[in-house]
Amino acid sequence: MTAPDPDGLLAEQLLRLTRRVHRIQKRHLEHRDLGITPAQSRLLRTLVHYASPPRMADLAERLEVVPRAVTTLVDGLEAAGKVRRVPDPCNRRVIRIELTDDGRAALRELHAGRRAAAEEILAPLTDDQRTVLGGLLDTLIDGPTAERGHRTP
Repeated sequence: MTAPDPDGLLAEQLLRLTRRVHRIQKRHLEHRDLGITPAQSRLLRTLVHYASPPRMADLAERLEVVPRAVTTLVDGLEAAGKVRRVPDPCNRRVIRIELTDDGRAALRELHAGRRAAAEEILAPLTDDQRTVLGGLLDTLIDGPTAERGHRTP
């Protein structure tokens, strides 16, 4: 008989939670009827991190996908009126991607959907449990430096 594998159990729990988060987020987004795929949603959320409209190559690098994948996502979002291609003011051969007003409105809806999904997932936890979970997630996301940041001297 083999001993239980606690790390294997934790890994499985994390994977199950990830799938549940995706399912719940997808349901909340479908309820808002934005007509945006999860990949398009990720691209829209990424756009707001730039001070000025990025090039598609910049987006591909940040999203860790091939440039062709970004082209397909931008094509769909542009057809839906969420983004537009604009020439670079310094080099007209370079195309940049910027959010439209409809894109900003969609982004607000996406954020609201994600918050609603998070609240649904976190609903069973007390405030103290949420604080502990937040600290644990920071450590897992950022590595050992996050853990040191939460310790009191």
